[in-house]
Amino acid sequence: MAAPAVLDYCSLPQQWQVTVLLVLVPLLLLLVATRRRRSWSSGKGGRRLHLPPGPPRLPILGNLHQLGALPHQSLRDLARRHGPAMLLRLGSVPTLVVSSAEAAVGASTGARCAKLFVVEFLSARRVQASWYAREAEVEKLVGRLSSAGGAPVFLEDHIFGLMDGVIGTVAFGNIYGTEQFAHRKHFHDVLDEAMSAKAGFSAEDYYPNAAGRLVDRLTGAAPRRERVFRDLDAFFDVIIDQHLDPSRAAPEHGPDLIDAFVALMKERRHQQGSLAFTRDHIKGLLSNVFTASVDTSSVTMVWAMAELMRRPAMLRKVQEEIRALVGDKERVQPDDMPKLRYLKMVVKETLRLHPAAPLLLPRETLRHVSICGYDVPAKTRILVNVWAIGRDPASWDNPEEFNPDRFEGKDVDFNGTHFEFVPFGAGRRMCPGMALGVATTEFTLANLLYCFNWELPRGVRPEDVSMEEAGGLTIHKKTPLVLVPTRYKSQC
Repeated sequence: MAAPAVLDYCSLPQQWQVTVLLVLVPLLLLLVATRRRRSWSSGKGGRRLHLPPGPPRLPILGNLHQLGALPHQSLRDLARRHGPAMLLRLGSVPTLVVSSAEAAVGASTGARCAKLFVVEFLSARRVQASWYAREAEVEKLVGRLSSAGGAPVFLEDHIFGLMDGVIGTVAFGNIYGTEQFAHRKHFHDVLDEAMSAKAGFSAEDYYPNAAGRLVDRLTGAAPRRERVFRDLDAFFDVIIDQHLDPSRAAPEHGPDLIDAFVALMKERRHQQGSLAFTRDHIKGLLSNVFTASVDTSSVTMVWAMAELMRRPAMLRKVQEEIRALVGDKERVQPDDMPKLRYLKMVVKETLRLHPAAPLLLPRETLRHVSICGYDVPAKTRILVNVWAIGRDPASWDNPEEFNPDRFEGKDVDFNGTHFEFVPFGAGRRMCPGMALGVATTEFTLANLLYCFNWELPRGVRPEDVSMEEAGGLTIHKKTPLVLVPTRYKSQC
């Protein structure tokens, strides 16, 4: 007998996904109805809790129906009515949504990131040592754009290729960018599916019980995740085996990230009493490297170029700064970067208006805490809406306007100490990839703006450049950015 067809839930339009949930979830929740619900109205000793405000909820769905296609925007609109510390119930999960600098201060504690990951891949030392990868990939990018011959290009495709090359070279070594790395296309296909699976709706995220797991199984979401990550796991096994091969030639630029991980795995294996570090740990860290690094920096650069193309005077200003500094050199060099003040302000303003991940990774309270004077019980999920915080009129003048000059003479940075500007988070849960991402973004933009003059395709006016967003793990432009690059100098 043929196996029954499994509904490809993840490919359905969002409205249909909600309809499926409305039908399936109530039925499945009956299977676990005997489980007692936790009371959120009183704490220990019967004291009534002062909970944050929030909108009314539907049975079973809670506030899940109010998220919309772009949750960060929907949550900002709800916060305008209910406050910057707002309590929702997403499915069966109590969720605090933070939408202001003041509320973000109380929500910025959490578990530490893996120390090895930070030291070996994302530290200032490693970022400095990886300049060779950024320079090599920028040179390839300039070459590809030059060969376009003045024809329009889809900028995001080119920038994504650059980021993939930078991260892949740092992680896997120089072989990643050569024909010897025969697995690269397959890896891209698997990685794209993994990103899609992570961004897809999972009932278990909102119903973390047997009902949620069963919904994901019936809709096909769970089998899809298992297949994708099984493929990714197999790919990483091949790469780790190559690094374990004793006949492997020494890396040209020193040990890559996997070399560092493999060395630690061997070291821990022979040390009694030390915490184990296995192949599975390596695979998990590598998965995070690619899913969290490549896309985020790519979309930031595209948003920056889109904002500049809408403002020709601003585009000229940043190009004049770069070209006056670089002079007759073939490219912008790493030593030039600290002197490009206006470019850095452009990147800051892009991160304020267009944080790549508008909702920071969810966290959960381990104990009862107080945020903005409200009680937040243990096991409450917390979402920090950095997109809303960056557009909060309480912190920013004309917050919807793209204006890099707002940072002139202001000591406001994205290093986690200024809670009105936290595109990478703050506290112990701050994104460890900030230094690598910012260095690559600034260096790439500097060279794109130095080596090329940029125009919109014929008939497209600056005001026609759409800034509409498309949802996912990261927020892309809904309409691809198509530009016409022409060489500024023949030596570029």
